[in-house]
Amino acid sequence: MNKLILLSITSIFILAGCKKQDGTINIAAASDYLPLNVGKFITYNLDSTLYINFGSKDTVVKYQVQDRVDAQVSDNIGRTAFRILRFIRKDSTQSWRANNTFLAIPTSTGVEFVENNHRFLKLVSPVKENNTWKGNTYIDTYSINSDVKYLDDWDYTYFNVNTPLTLGNIQIDSSVTVKQRDEFLGQDPHIASTQYAEKNFSIEKYGKNIGLVYKEFLHFEYQGGQPGRPAYYIGYGVKMTMTGHN
Repeated sequence: MNKLILLSITSIFILAGCKKQDGTINIAAASDYLPLNVGKFITYNLDSTLYINFGSKDTVVKYQVQDRVDAQVSDNIGRTAFRILRFIRKDSTQSWRANNTFLAIPTSTGVEFVENNHRFLKLVSPVKENNTWKGNTYIDTYSINSDVKYLDDWDYTYFNVNTPLTLGNIQIDSSVTVKQRDEFLGQDPHIASTQYAEKNFSIEKYGKNIGLVYKEFLHFEYQGGQPGRPAYYIGYGVKMTMTGHN
């Protein structure tokens, strides 16, 4: 009997050790990487890529933006949500001015984010290496008049879970990278014979107990020149790098 008891106790400790090693204990939830508390803010440097001169040239315009969790509200189906206000300025010599409004909805399985009437599934639980989900599943990419067909069927995937990250002089103890898209279609637009090209790239990084700390997004479509019409690009890009938070 004593041998059986000793064997049982030993087995319990072995099983407990295996659980810790295979990552089934202390796996973070999505809300750990996107906390939503009224009064919280994050400030970013924002680089906005635009195509000007009838799409013949790209340019980068620099801003500072600040996202503030303004209030707890309800979404259109009655779920608890948080309204996030974005403020913008050219630099620190200017005052902040209102720029946009977003909605974040924490759920039992992740965090949804509504931006420009499009609902993204930004994060899911658990936050685990190589966990993959359809982040744009709620977005209408099929309608004939849809202007966001390029968002169709994106696979979001967690990489570098619980990894330290340095942004300028800011040290982040734990971060996770969400790879969303890295796609190029057609030929290089710099080749004279190219008639079509498209690029879609999107990646986000979140700091534990902080929120979004880095974002890079680029979408463009290139149409080659035709008689009487020069070649042109349409699209836009955004790069956001956190500079401070509370």
